[in-house]
Amino acid sequence: MSGGVKSYAAVDLGASSGRVMVGRVGPDTLELTEAHRFPNRPVRVPEGLRWDILGLYAGVLDGLRAVSWVDSVGIDGWAVDHGLLDADGALLGNPVHYRDARTEGVAEQVWATVPPAELYAATGLQYAPFNTLYQLVAARAGAQFAHARRLLLVPDLLSYWLTGEQGTELTNASTTQLIDPRTRTWAYGVAERLGIDLALFPPLRQPGDPAGLLRPEVLEETGLTGPVPVTAVGSHDTASAVAAVPAAGERFAYICTGTWSLAGLELDAPVLTEESRAANFTNELGLDGTVRYLRNIMGLWLLQECQRAWDEPDVGLLLREAAGVPALRSVVDAGDEAFLAPGRMPERIADACRASGQPVPRSRGELTRCILDSLALAHRRAVRDAQRLADRPVDVVYVVGGGTRNALLCQLTADACGLPVVAGATEAAALGNVLVQARAHGLAGDLASSRGLLARTQPLTRYTPRGGTGPWRQAAARLAAP
Repeated sequence: MSGGVKSYAAVDLGASSGRVMVGRVGPDTLELTEAHRFPNRPVRVPEGLRWDILGLYAGVLDGLRAVSWVDSVGIDGWAVDHGLLDADGALLGNPVHYRDARTEGVAEQVWATVPPAELYAATGLQYAPFNTLYQLVAARAGAQFAHARRLLLVPDLLSYWLTGEQGTELTNASTTQLIDPRTRTWAYGVAERLGIDLALFPPLRQPGDPAGLLRPEVLEETGLTGPVPVTAVGSHDTASAVAAVPAAGERFAYICTGTWSLAGLELDAPVLTEESRAANFTNELGLDGTVRYLRNIMGLWLLQECQRAWDEPDVGLLLREAAGVPALRSVVDAGDEAFLAPGRMPERIADACRASGQPVPRSRGELTRCILDSLALAHRRAVRDAQRLADRPVDVVYVVGGGTRNALLCQLTADACGLPVVAGATEAAALGNVLVQARAHGLAGDLASSRGLLARTQPLTRYTPRGGTGPWRQAAARLAAP
């Protein structure tokens, strides 16, 4: 391990914004600063909901322009979505947003050929209507797909534009429902049965692999002095975030919080049982041969959509109002697909409470408290289910990501789980991104030592459970009642 300090640019793309962060890493140093933040605004056009990928790329270039010097660049972002390129390597259209309606009813078409149990046994991936597999089946009758010769997941697409080199990073590939988590390569049998040509994907890359050098034109546009390597990181932002969980040992659960909550365990092997499939747990791939065994929960999307409907950007005000509302008055299923699409979120949450015979939240504080209680309840269920299905006991829950700023949610999660919660690594995805780059360049150790560096250098807050878990069991029973 080198004794110096180096700088790494982490491009971290979220569902509502992107950012370029600069991490300084040394044996006892891990510092992260924001160089540039830019909006990520999906656009609804006549054919559906699309990502403004050119706007995102412009934001990346602006961010690199704001950086004076970096030793490497890494890119992480959300999963499943992708761009299609023609034979000349040109993008055929803006990537389709995972919340677009084009995959409605597609899963049933897939299951007619590969039944759900067989699909899970082969890929270990939970059912989600927007999985890349379903997107490809939905797209293949279109003119754009007929001209496609290459498919690049969003972080890989931006990496290609920066370097001119193509690859498919493994942690993100594992979200496509086309990877076998046991072999950590393509699920060739599934693809063949469904008529999906895996040659669309460029070769797989591992986190830490070189992904090319910034093109001369990029160096000129950003003012950076070359050569500047691009390093493949855990390009699925959850893979990078889990790498930044400041845990010691194995008996921990994690919750990566943000627009989504991803709650689960880090395992050495996938759990492919029928019981696991019925519980809708996913087996995504992580660093160093690990498996991210987790459940997707709707997350702070519910509150973000309410804020949008209320035109209320001050989340602190809403949390203060929510803190004064009685606990567990009303709860909803935070994993319900009914909340997936944007729009009318306050009314839809109220409708769900009314349909289940619970008091209907009327004020903004009541709705906010309903959302936070519901998220904590979903976190409890996921942590408990993961322990049972994987036969792995848990002593502590680590919360990373944007939800670490939400002290009320962290405390409610501790109360609901009946376990201590340690919250920290707010910019977890960017931190994990930076650490993988540092490892690749000899400036950080294995996953355990990287997590030790995180624990020593990042502020952490511990939440101790209050009261018993009885009220949470009763709230869960209300949701389970027919």
